[in-house]
Amino acid sequence: MSRFTKNKKELVSKVLVGNDLKEAIKKSVNLIGGFIKFVSKGDKIVIKPNFNTNDVYPGSSDPEFVKCIIELLYEAGAKKVIVAESSCFHTNSRKMMSHFIPVAEKAGAEVVIIDELKDWKLVNVNGKYMKRFNVSKTYLDAKKTVWLPCMKTHRQARFTLSLKLPIGMIKGTDRMKMHVLGLQERIADLNLAVPAPDLIIMDARKCFIRGGPEKGELREPNLIMASGDRIAIDVEAIKVIQEFPGNSLANKSPWDFTQIKKAVENNIGNVKSEDDYRVIYSDALSI
Repeated sequence: MSRFTKNKKELVSKVLVGNDLKEAIKKSVNLIGGFIKFVSKGDKIVIKPNFNTNDVYPGSSDPEFVKCIIELLYEAGAKKVIVAESSCFHTNSRKMMSHFIPVAEKAGAEVVIIDELKDWKLVNVNGKYMKRFNVSKTYLDAKKTVWLPCMKTHRQARFTLSLKLPIGMIKGTDRMKMHVLGLQERIADLNLAVPAPDLIIMDARKCFIRGGPEKGELREPNLIMASGDRIAIDVEAIKVIQEFPGNSLANKSPWDFTQIKKAVENNIGNVKSEDDYRVIYSDALSI
């Protein structure tokens, strides 16, 4: 079980954002137990955003959103916050993140460019489609991690949510291999190689319902979502996308998409069906 369970069910929160983004984020985490369940005084916490490219949010993470998370972690007692990321394998990660780095540093975080650090460690897994991954030790050695996915569809993987986020934790050559064939299946295997996130906070104020990952057909659910379970939050995110007419995920149960099916088969997290989690929804101003 993750830290964020109630009566043996994983929790997923959905908070409608008002005028205060930081307050909405805080309340989304409060609904599943609060930062108090996650942060201990003196913790070093590693954040994984989505800066695969430098495209405008939700093509990549909104710097203001990540800044709010950094501030909330420090307010909860964290001693050090590290933002660790690498961009698409044919790009310069520092350049892709140049608009974000000053924002993170001003908020007190250290920014680690994973493909500059080259701290790879080979991790063998019992995957059906990939048997080994070179994973950054920054994530392998992290005591606590927060994943910050966007909500968007993806031309190859159908969608890119929390399960796909750790692609930014692995070596570029492995990322290339993943995209050659069977990307959706290999995403499930990748999640065997990386430590499970302690907390996932999804920025779903805007999303792509078609296209993606860098550009797509835009809609605005205006939500912040939080959970401790990758499958639970991804299933609920798919449902949100499916609410918009013209979406590319229509007419299919979230559980029937390959990413979800294979992640369930790989025992990623604790959720196997709708019965294993509970959704808590609130307007940000009503809690």
